Amino acid sequence: MADTPAHFSCTKLIVADLESAHAFYTSVFGLQEMARVDAAIEGRPIREIMFHPTAPGGSTFVLLTYPDTQKPSLSEAITLFIMPDLAALPEKVRAAGGRITDEARDMPEHGVRVAFARDNEGHLIEIVQML
Repeated sequence: MADTPAHFSCTKLIVADLESAHAFYTSVFGLQEMARVDAAIEGRPIREIMFHPTAPGGSTFVLLTYPDTQKPSLSEAITLFIMPDLAALPEKVRAAGGRITDEARDMPEHGVRVAFARDNEGHLIEIVQML
């Protein structure tokens, strides 16, 4: 057994439609698929898509669906993505089936420009550009 220190590894977002969520996150944020898993959690079947980290040493983002559940809660998590420029964000989000809920605004006290969007299923996403 390796001596790996405890650390945060990934976020799993529970979605209803795995393939449409995959299309949204790859087209808006440029995520690249790493692996697909069919398994079970507490006896319930799951399907998930794991994405490569987007920065060296970064965490993994995973889309997960429970095939026996029609629609997960939309308020269980807020994902946050950092992008180099928010100018093209509204067009990308809308083209992928999502919507902008709060237009980008500067928050110089935090050193960021921030916007909020909902993905194609309605999950809340915070998108940040470092100033």
